[in-house]
Formats: sequence, structure tokens, C-alpha cells
Amino acid sequence: MRLGIDVGSVRIGVARSDPAGILASPLETVPRGAGDLAQLARIVAETEPVEVVVGLAIGLRGTEGKAAADGRAFAAALADRIAPMPVRLVDERFTTVVAHDALRRSGLDSRAQRGSVDKAAAAVVLQGALDAERLTGEPVGQLVVIGGAAE
Repeated sequence: MRLGIDVGSVRIGVARSDPAGILASPLETVPRGAGDLAQLARIVAETEPVEVVVGLAIGLRGTEGKAAADGRAFAAALADRIAPMPVRLVDERFTTVVAHDALRRSGLDSRAQRGSVDKAAAAVVLQGALDAERLTGEPVGQLVVIGGAAE
């Protein structure tokens, strides 16, 4: 089982895969701010995943801006907190758009989506990572090395 994390400025979406690592499902939303790392560490301890996948906000042209820097810093802090659990950064382009569209098609109005879109986006991030790994046979993304760097 793996966990997927979508780091937003207000909320953090969390998703989990089935034990076989085939299907990702939304799990919960964690408020961003004081205590968020502790709450995520609790979720990791309770679910015992083999790794955590964190979405990295890369721009359409493949460049990294402020959101990507924030995501990298958050992933490094999380990796430090849950070590030795592996944490990987994966490209999350379009995940929030895809999540909004899926929720809209399911009949949720925009106010109801606020609490659901973050965990749905985390499921999209995780599903993409699971699918890519199944195709290539290799883990996707960049492994976060404690101390803030990534391979």
C-alpha cells in the first residue's frame, strides 16, 4: 500500500492505494499549518505504507516556481519526520483540474468540492505514480533524501 499527498496552500489531500498498489482512493484532508506534519506522520503510522508519493507542482513548460519550492520543502520536512519511510516527488500537473472535473461529473457542487478536491487530487497523483510504475517496472519520481535534496 502507498500513500499519495497533494500539498496545497490551505489543505493537504491524502490518498491511499489498495494493498496490491493498483487502485488509488481518496483518504482524508489535513488542514495546512501547525500540526500538519504530525497528523501526516500519524496517518503514515496507522496505514503502514511502503512509500509516500508527494505531488510536485511543475509548470506547463516544465519549470518549477514557488509552489514547487514549497512542495519540495514540505516533502523534505515530511521525509525527515517519517524516516526511514521513502518519500518520492512526482509531477502533479493537471491533477487538481482532473479532480475538479471528476467531482463535478459526480454531481458535487463547488462548495462541497472544497473538502473533497484535495484528497481527490492526491488520488490522481498516486494513481499516476502507480500506473507509471506498472508500465516501467521502476519507481517514479525523485526520492527525497533527508536534508532536503532529491535524487
